[in-house]
Amino acid sequence: MPDPDERWMDEALALARTAAARGEVPVGALVVRAGVAVGRGGNTPIADSDPTAHAEIAALRDAARALGNYRLVDCVLYTTLEPCAMCAGAIFHARIARVVFGAHDPKSGVCGSVIDLFGEPRLNHHARVRGGVRAAECARLLSEFFAARRAQPPSP
Repeated sequence: MPDPDERWMDEALALARTAAARGEVPVGALVVRAGVAVGRGGNTPIADSDPTAHAEIAALRDAARALGNYRLVDCVLYTTLEPCAMCAGAIFHARIARVVFGAHDPKSGVCGSVIDLFGEPRLNHHARVRGGVRAAECARLLSEFFAARRAQPPSP
C-alpha cells in the first residue's frame, strides 16, 4: 500500500508548482482531515505584498473557513518546505496534530534545521513532525526556481 504522506505531498508539490508559475517561491501546503483535503495554499507574498502570505498560513486559513473553526484538531498539515517560526506559531494555535514536510530549510526551518520549536517542552502544544517526505523533489523545485531567478538579468 502506498504511503499516504507521499500521496498528499504530491498534491502539495502541485500547489508549489502553481506558486512558481506565478513567480512566487514554490511552496505548497494542504491540510487534511480524515483523509480529505480541507485546506490548500501556495505562497503569495509577492502578489499580495504580504510577508505573512506563506503557503502554510493560506492552507490553515482555508481549512479553518471550510471547517468553521480555527482549531484544526485531528488535522495534518503537509508542506513542501520545513515551516518557519511564523508558520509554526500558526500551526501551534490551530492545534494541528501532525506536520509533514518535504525539504529541510537550513536557513529558517524550525522543525530541527535551525531550532526545533515542535520539540520545545515549554510550549503548550506539540504536533508530531515527519520531515523529508519527497525531500529531493521538493528541494529540486526550490533549487531550480532560484537558479532560474539568478540567471535572469536584473530589472532596470
